[in-house]
Amino acid sequence: MFTFVPILIGIVFVIVIGGLILNGARYVKNASSPRESVYARVVAKRMDVRTHTNMHHQANGTMHPMHSSRTYYYITLEFDNGERKEYLDVKGLYGLLVEGDAGYAAVQGDWIVAFERSAARQ
Repeated sequence: MFTFVPILIGIVFVIVIGGLILNGARYVKNASSPRESVYARVVAKRMDVRTHTNMHHQANGTMHPMHSSRTYYYITLEFDNGERKEYLDVKGLYGLLVEGDAGYAAVQGDWIVAFERSAARQ
């Protein structure tokens, strides 16, 4: 038992630190990517709701679950060559766009950062 618990704590520590490093690397990659403007059509939108539960100690010694959630919004674009790619919405465009909108999308790595509708190329 005294050997197993430190090993388990070490494994959890490595997993948490590894996850933080991977998320940080993904953020740096996207933030340092060049911003490109491409003509595209919005073909799909989706939400990914992630829920997390923590146990919280109350003053009377009982445990109380604390729930939190975060919603990620994704927009799938189709380009003139027929290729489709899904982008994470980091600028709040999800509610402003509808499937079928066409125009110039500013993308940066895996993020969509702007969209300007165009009525000229339908």
